[in-house]
Amino acid sequence: MSSLPEREAVGTLLRHVLELLDGDVAKVYAERELDGYRPRYSPVVRALLSGGPMPIRDLARAVGVTHSAASQTVAQMNRAGLVDLTPGADARQRLVSLTPKAHGLLPLVTAEWTATTAAMRTLDSELSMPLVDLLTEVATALIRRPFRARIADAGLPEVVTDPYPAQHGDE
Repeated sequence: MSSLPEREAVGTLLRHVLELLDGDVAKVYAERELDGYRPRYSPVVRALLSGGPMPIRDLARAVGVTHSAASQTVAQMNRAGLVDLTPGADARQRLVSLTPKAHGLLPLVTAEWTATTAAMRTLDSELSMPLVDLLTEVATALIRRPFRARIADAGLPEVVTDPYPAQHGDE
């Protein structure tokens, strides 16, 4: 059984929960011999299924991640043979599309999505509110007022740099 991180270490706790969720989804993939398919690929696959081939920038927006995160995921998926990259409208743009290998995995991946959604509903029934609602509420609050502003308002002293730091041996 996994122990919980310190209660005040919220970032660590969030990563721990994500590891518990994604780790078990990854185990499902491994049990089904979907070696190399990772939970982080599913939002990309879903976006490409619904929107067709698209530039990484649009894919990042569709998935709700940064361009850098989408680019890293697409590179991993490309190495795994799940997506192809082709030149876009200009030399800087690359279009991402699913490969035949990815399409071949869709029946199993779709069944996993359905089962994962049902499993999430059972988990939600044990919580005081659905996890997605809580996470959406947290994200909305942080967009409205960033955490950095909240830290500053909590009284963290300003960083002061001394233009003439004491040198060793001057004491």
